[in-house]
Amino acid sequence: MGSKFKITLVDKDSISVEKNINKAIDEIIRIENLISDWIPTSQVSEINQNAGIRPVQVDREVFEITKRAIYFSEITNGAFDISFAAMDKIWKFDGTMEEIPSQVNIQKAIRNIGYQNIILDEKNSTIFLKNKGMKIGFGSTGKGYAADKAKEFLQNIGINAGIIDASGDITTWGNQPNKKLWKIGITNPFHRQKTADILTMKNGAVTTSGDYEKFILIDDVRYSHIINPKTGMPSTGLTSVTVIGPNAEMCNGFSTSLMVLGLEKGLELINKEQNYAALLITDEGKIIHSKRYKILKKLLKK
Repeated sequence: MGSKFKITLVDKDSISVEKNINKAIDEIIRIENLISDWIPTSQVSEINQNAGIRPVQVDREVFEITKRAIYFSEITNGAFDISFAAMDKIWKFDGTMEEIPSQVNIQKAIRNIGYQNIILDEKNSTIFLKNKGMKIGFGSTGKGYAADKAKEFLQNIGINAGIIDASGDITTWGNQPNKKLWKIGITNPFHRQKTADILTMKNGAVTTSGDYEKFILIDDVRYSHIINPKTGMPSTGLTSVTVIGPNAEMCNGFSTSLMVLGLEKGLELINKEQNYAALLITDEGKIIHSKRYKILKKLLKK
C-alpha cells in the first residue's frame, strides 16, 4: 500500500509475538492484493481495466469497502471520491514535478471523476465504472481498513492487546504489559517539539490526514497531496485533521473528507456524528475541536 506498518503486540514471549506479527502481515498483504490499484492482478485493477466496458464481479469484501467509500462521497457531496484515482498521473509527489499541471490536463482528469458513475450490483456483487478513463483507488481508506482487519484477525486468535500503526492510521486494543493504556501523541506541524494533544487509548482508532509531510514545493508554494476531486487542485485551509473513533477505516474517510471540505463545512459534517470527532489545525496554526471531541476522547479509555 506504499505505507509502513508498525505492529506491537502483547504476547507470552518474543517467539510467539514474531509468529503472530507475521500472521498479521499476511492478512495485510491479502487485503493489498485485493484492493491495490498498483497491483495489476488485483480486483480493483480489474475494475479499472474494464472501465466503460463491463461490470466486474468481486469478492464481497471488495464490494463492501467500495460501498462504504461511496457513502463518504454521498455525505460530503463529492468532496471525498474514490474515483479521484483518475488524477494519479496529473499530480506526482515523488520529487519529480517541477511545475504545476496545466488546467487543460487537470480538467481532462476531472472529467473522469464522479462517484455517481460507479454502478454497484448488490445481487451479483459486481462493480462497473460507466466511463472509459475512470479509476477507483483506496488510498484514503485502505490503510485504515487493513489496520482494522489485522486487529480483528489478531483478536480472533487470542491476542488480547496491541497497537497497529499504518503510517498514522492507528488502532489499539487492550493494555500495555504494565497494565497502562496506550498513549498516542498528535503532531502539531507548527511546533514539532510539542504535541497538539495526547490520547490515552484502550480500544479505538485515530487517524491523521495532513499536508505537512507529503507535498511538493513549486515557486515557494506548497501543494498538498490531498486533492479536491471537484477542482483537481490540492486542498487548502487546513494543515492537519485528526479523527478519533471506534474504526480506523471510518476515521480515515472522515479525516480525508475534512481536509478537502475545509474548516467550516468539515466541522458541520463531523459534528453530526455520534461516534467520531476531530481535532483540526488550520493553515494559521489554530487548533479547533469538534463538539464531541472531549467526550469521545474519554470513551477511548474504556
